[in-house]
Amino acid sequence: MTTPLAYQEHLPAAPEWLNKGDNAWQLTAATLVGLQSMPGLVILYASIVKKKWAVNSAFMALYAFAAVLLCWVLVCYRMAFGEELLPFWGKGAPALGQKFLTKRAIVMETTHRFDNGTVETPAEEPLYPMASLVYFQFTFAAITLILLAGSVLGRMNIKAWMAFVPLWLIFSYTVGAFSLWGGGFLYQWGVIDYSGGYVIHLSSGISGLTAAYWVGPRLKSDRERFPPNNVLLMLAGAGLLWMGWSGFNGGAPYAANVASSIAVLNTNISAATSLLVWTTLDVIVFGKPSVIGAVQGMMTGLACITPGAGLVQSWAAIVMGILSGSIPWVTMMILHKKSTLLQKVDDTLGVFHTHAVAGLLGGLLTGLFAEPSLCRLLLPVTNSRGAFYGGEGGMQFVKQLVAAMFVISWNLVSTTVILLFIQLFIPLRMPDEQLEIGDDAVHGEEAYALWGDGERFDPTRHGLHTSNTAVSPYVTGARGVTINL
Repeated sequence: MTTPLAYQEHLPAAPEWLNKGDNAWQLTAATLVGLQSMPGLVILYASIVKKKWAVNSAFMALYAFAAVLLCWVLVCYRMAFGEELLPFWGKGAPALGQKFLTKRAIVMETTHRFDNGTVETPAEEPLYPMASLVYFQFTFAAITLILLAGSVLGRMNIKAWMAFVPLWLIFSYTVGAFSLWGGGFLYQWGVIDYSGGYVIHLSSGISGLTAAYWVGPRLKSDRERFPPNNVLLMLAGAGLLWMGWSGFNGGAPYAANVASSIAVLNTNISAATSLLVWTTLDVIVFGKPSVIGAVQGMMTGLACITPGAGLVQSWAAIVMGILSGSIPWVTMMILHKKSTLLQKVDDTLGVFHTHAVAGLLGGLLTGLFAEPSLCRLLLPVTNSRGAFYGGEGGMQFVKQLVAAMFVISWNLVSTTVILLFIQLFIPLRMPDEQLEIGDDAVHGEEAYALWGDGERFDPTRHGLHTSNTAVSPYVTGARGVTINL
């Protein structure tokens, strides 16, 4: 039987190591994760905030997505997944040349060794080119910055945000990524973070809370009343976030294999369970279900399952969904109102609760529920297991706890240093005059052209000339662009 044309080795675009199925899935998974940010979180942020902050909130996410990509290929990818510089950091270098991007993918420092120095598990070498891996990991870095932005919406100086994004990516994100995924000391120790419970959710939640502290609060009027301007559009953004999570966790094994299928199923089970639990608590305590509450419950379920999505059984995903729908609900709805510190810090979208608490919870629960046979499919350390499965499982829980403390400490310190440095040159918070007006003062643009927003509308001033119709003094309209027809 002749070899299909697409797999004939003399074709340079299809080398013998290339698995087209794995490559197709990895690019699809990367695109799904990218859609979570652009347009998913762009739409969600623009809709969940007060109308006067819709443009600014969307722009913060849009800018971060673009800025992260350029920094990622210039230096950050290889800081997170390249050769070791320090036990927690890789050597920065560009990921741009064709010789680098067209060769078979490899995560350089992921060779795992026994204590005697012999190789336990070789370095990860997916069956597709480096370009696929670089892009896939970029989408994770981008969404981390965008999640962090949720803590400072409605008052952070946009110029300070533009400076913060590349600095935080370089000095905070790459450290966590290398330490846990790229072959750093936590990876070598055997800490489990399947797809970013610590690297993404715990770090964005802690850094978001820290940034909210240093930037300062919104106006008192905004803190007291901050209704979403479009609940239905918010649900559209949330839907993109949920569906995109199949790529988020399904792409983490770097192949279209059994583990990716388990991960996708568990991801959706946990999200659905958490949403239902959160909604049930809203009904019991407040007497009615909240759409915003349901979205928050969805997020906590997704964040919680992420560190163990491909490593736990589906009944454990239900348990994790129950806990992620209840514990963050308690911290947000009850403990937050009783905590002097949390009341003082203005975390706009509650990113600390939905991501830091849920991510930490997921990492610790993975230390309990990680199933040995599923661990063998993916993890570099043989005989890995959660505490509920005996053996060395108790030590696994300790590793998860220690890793969480490192991630929390590093993000708290690095975020503080970065913001204090930026503050030397750019104010972190907008002036009160801009905070009163919102998007029009910051960008010269508004989200919606609606009637009744206060500006008198004179058709003759906008090129709409009429011969017989008098201009009514009672017709009002919004600022906007009028096309001369």
